[in-house]
Amino acid sequence: MSTFLIGRSGENKAVKFLEKNGYNIIKKNYHAANGEIDIIAKKGERLSFVEVKTRKDATFGYPSDAVTFRKQQKIINTAKAFLTYYDEYNEISFDVCEVYIKERRINYIENAFSAE
Repeated sequence: MSTFLIGRSGENKAVKFLEKNGYNIIKKNYHAANGEIDIIAKKGERLSFVEVKTRKDATFGYPSDAVTFRKQQKIINTAKAFLTYYDEYNEISFDVCEVYIKERRINYIENAFSAE
């Protein structure tokens, strides 16, 4: 399976996980000039910008390790672009969803990083 298909599969699993846990999916694969956000979801008053990282297993480190400072900055800038059009949200978070294919497991990290 190609890395693209593995990534898409992980995103689909993340969407199902989020919906099962009370999130409403606002956008998938949101693109702006600055970059892309895998999933934008709302739960209660909080808007979550979710980066999905999918791996077969943790042999080469945790999936969240791939969300580097540079990647975080791209996500934050893309989120700012989104919020210029949808500014009704008071509380936001930047989350990482780790999807482990072999283990059929998801590790969801709320507030994995911040814009401050």
